Amino acid sequence: TRENADRHSVCIGWECALFDNRYNICLLFSISNMTFHFQCTLTREYPEYVKIIEVGPRDGLQNEKEMVPTRVKIQLINMLSETGLPVIEATSFVSSKWVPQMADHTEVLQAIHRSSHARYPVLTPNMHGFQDAVAAGATEVAVFGSASETFSQKNINCSIDDSMLRFEEVICTAKQQQIPVRGYVSCALGCPYEGPIEPTKVAEVVKRLYELGCYEVSLGDTIGVGTPGSMAKMLHYVMKEVPSSALAVHCHDTYGQALANILTALQMGICAVDSSVAGLGGCPYAQGASGNVSTEDVLYMLHGMGIKTGVDLSKVIEAGDFICKALKRKTNSKVAQARSKSS
Repeated sequence: TRENADRHSVCIGWECALFDNRYNICLLFSISNMTFHFQCTLTREYPEYVKIIEVGPRDGLQNEKEMVPTRVKIQLINMLSETGLPVIEATSFVSSKWVPQMADHTEVLQAIHRSSHARYPVLTPNMHGFQDAVAAGATEVAVFGSASETFSQKNINCSIDDSMLRFEEVICTAKQQQIPVRGYVSCALGCPYEGPIEPTKVAEVVKRLYELGCYEVSLGDTIGVGTPGSMAKMLHYVMKEVPSSALAVHCHDTYGQALANILTALQMGICAVDSSVAGLGGCPYAQGASGNVSTEDVLYMLHGMGIKTGVDLSKVIEAGDFICKALKRKTNSKVAQARSKSS
């Protein structure tokens, strides 16, 4: 209508919406022959700065079948600390029975050289893990839940409701010790057992974590099935409950959609992105999930858009080259591959 046009609200194709953020976009979706629409407000500008959360040393290595030597993990983190990355997820204080690759968590956390500009959070699924992490010198922790009941049972052996009770105890204790807590929500765009997850369910879990005291909640596309359309829809519902400043995205690149999904999130006001050096990763409880989006590829895209990160891409490529040689495999980063061919 003319009234809507005066307010700069128009309906255009989603392909245009990805690259033209001057408007409030009315998106139209068709799912299972049922058509519906919702209003999705895109920011007028991309953020000037995006915080990169490097998850390679933990999420990237936890699924490796061959045990990665402790000294290699320590050297990788030390190299990443020299890149300017503001956050490097160091390890996970989980039971070695469930994730044997992280059994050396204490040794790793105590041996790394901590940069004054970086934070080194660790995953703590319960009070036992939290206490061990604090005893080892952790100054920031993370809890990880799921928007899928089945995945929650498979991943942390309890229901979503029970997981929240565990997290409440961890977060309350962390608050008393002035230790910040970050939250993760797995299966935000799809589950390997349940299929598509309702965005309202994701929003509910995110809201609960935020209200418990998580300063930031990372939305994980655990099996990499998301698209710009499903990402926009999910964020639309989540951002009704939690401010964009308290959200991050965590994209796996199984279907090659990770960068497009991150771009969509940036257009909707998200300013924090999880990524993994060399695209390492997967999930031990999500069959078929490929690695996280590579830190190198995310940085190349952001820097090409004029967005600041404070991270040295060349040094990240060096760290990626180191860990790939240690693992005897090729990098998953397209940028690192291209740089290697041209050098």
